[in-house]
Amino acid sequence: MTTFAKMNEIDVLRVKLEMLKHQHRDLDAAIAALHERAATDMLTVKRLKKQKLALKDQIVALEDRIHPDIIA
Repeated sequence: MTTFAKMNEIDVLRVKLEMLKHQHRDLDAAIAALHERAATDMLTVKRLKKQKLALKDQIVALEDRIHPDIIA
């Protein structure tokens, strides 16, 4: 794999990472909005929190691919 192709792969990962972070923030806002409502659907909150945790796992995995923790 050439350096040029590797740079493009990293750039794609960074864009994907930003998209996931944006979705994570959106879910956080949605959860907060549901908590503010008087009649909160706890099943929906639980489902959104599960999605948020899954996004966080994806974010961490992408960050590890972009910035590997190399132990020498």
